[in-house]
Amino acid sequence: MRILFIGDIVGRPGYRMVQHGVPHLRKQFNLDLVIANGENAADGSGLTPKLYKKIVDAEVDAITLGDHIYRRREIYEVLDHKDNIVKPANFPSTAPGKTHCVVSSITGRQVAVISVIGRVFMKPVDCPFAAIDLELKRIPQEVKTVFVDFHAEATSDKQVMGRYLDGRVSAVLGTHTHVATADEQILPGGTAFQCDVGMTGPHESILGRDIKAVTDAATTFRPVPFQVAKNDIRLNGSIVEVDPSTGRATSIERLCYRWEDLPDVMSQ
Repeated sequence: MRILFIGDIVGRPGYRMVQHGVPHLRKQFNLDLVIANGENAADGSGLTPKLYKKIVDAEVDAITLGDHIYRRREIYEVLDHKDNIVKPANFPSTAPGKTHCVVSSITGRQVAVISVIGRVFMKPVDCPFAAIDLELKRIPQEVKTVFVDFHAEATSDKQVMGRYLDGRVSAVLGTHTHVATADEQILPGGTAFQCDVGMTGPHESILGRDIKAVTDAATTFRPVPFQVAKNDIRLNGSIVEVDPSTGRATSIERLCYRWEDLPDVMSQ
């Protein structure tokens, strides 16, 4: 089973790349399932019901979210009522959203999806290790394939989670930093791991935002709105191959796909 995990979708350039790119990539790479982190889709911060629908309609099967999950209040109803989108599992139980979801691949195989958020250099949250232990107990035993989005800042934090879950889940893939790391690997227990799968959006930018605005804010301390940049649009993610009978990963491959790589959108 081949599963694509797409890194943080940033703004209009990011979700347009998903809209045009994912159907093409599903065919090109013979993908069984697509998961995406959508927490930056709404002008760079948060997600709206309209954008949730655009991403799902683009053949994305499940959506994970991170620290910007509640920037748009209108997403609450989607979080509470849709079965293919998850909040970080170590958020309070009273926070809107589900702590895991189970979705079906094109062949009918079930895949569980969990998001947890890190604690190093992040806002205070419950223990991600305790939360993931609890969540794994809640997943039906017949569901062998489990993907974890670890939305965290520090690579050390992410590596600890990867080793902690090695052999217990199919993949631990990092998001949040928007910069793809070159450490993709299969850990000894059969878990695919990468500190960060990167960003889907404009790469002629600073983490997806307009270069001048971010630079001005950093050098002058003046409050400047950070608009989403527009150029050099790429889809970053990783393709993980999983043995569905065991849930163990057999390969992981980084993917960087540019807007101009899509022949059907060259004129758009």
